[in-house]
Amino acid sequence: MTVFTRTTKNLILKIDEFFDNIELGLLVFKEGIKSYLLNDMEAFAIHIQKIESLESNADRLQRSIENEMITHSILPQHRAEVSSLIEELDEIIDSMKGSLNEFNIEMPDIPSSLNNNLINITEFSVSAAEELIPAARAYFKSPHTVREKLLKVYYYESETDTFSRSTRKIIFQDMKELDLAHKAHLRYIIHHIERISDLAQEAADLLSAMAIKIVM
Repeated sequence: MTVFTRTTKNLILKIDEFFDNIELGLLVFKEGIKSYLLNDMEAFAIHIQKIESLESNADRLQRSIENEMITHSILPQHRAEVSSLIEELDEIIDSMKGSLNEFNIEMPDIPSSLNNNLINITEFSVSAAEELIPAARAYFKSPHTVREKLLKVYYYESETDTFSRSTRKIIFQDMKELDLAHKAHLRYIIHHIERISDLAQEAADLLSAMAIKIVM
C-alpha cells in the first residue's frame, strides 16, 4: 500500500525536494563543524551561507506542502501526521542552522585535543538524522519497510549519547587547565551538536507510529 496516488505527483515531488534539502543540510552541517575545528574560517562562512539557503528552501517547501494538502484535500486521513513529520524534519535543519550560527557568534575556544571527540559526536549525531530520511521517503512508497529502516536512527542516537557523555567526562574531570566557565561553554556546544540526533529520534518515534497505522 502506498500513501499517494498518481494524482498527487506534484506533492510527491515537493516532499522529495524537501527531503533533499534536509539531506544536503546534514552534509553541510557536518562539514561546517569540521571547518571550524580546523580553523578554516573561510570554508566555515561558506557553510553557514549554504545552511541558511537550504533552511530557507525547506521552510518554503514546508509551507507549500501543507497548503497543497489542504487546498486539494490530499491525504485527509493522514494530513495532520504528515504535517507533524515535515515539521519535525524542518526542526532538524533549523537546529543545524542555529548551531552553526552559535559557533559563528560565540566563537568557542575548543582545545585541539578535543577535535576528534567533537568530530565523532558530529558524525554520529548527523548519521542518526541521515538514516531517518530514507525511512521518511519509504513511508510514502512502501510503509511496511519503515520500521526496519529506523533501527539505525536509534543506534546512532545511542552512540551520540555515549560519545557525548565520555567527552563531557574528559572535559570536567581530566582537563584541569580549563576553568568552569570554559567547561560549561564546551558542554553547551556539545549539546547543540547532539541535539540533531535527539530530534532525529523524536521524528523516528513519530514515523514509526505513522507507519504502523498504515500497514495495519
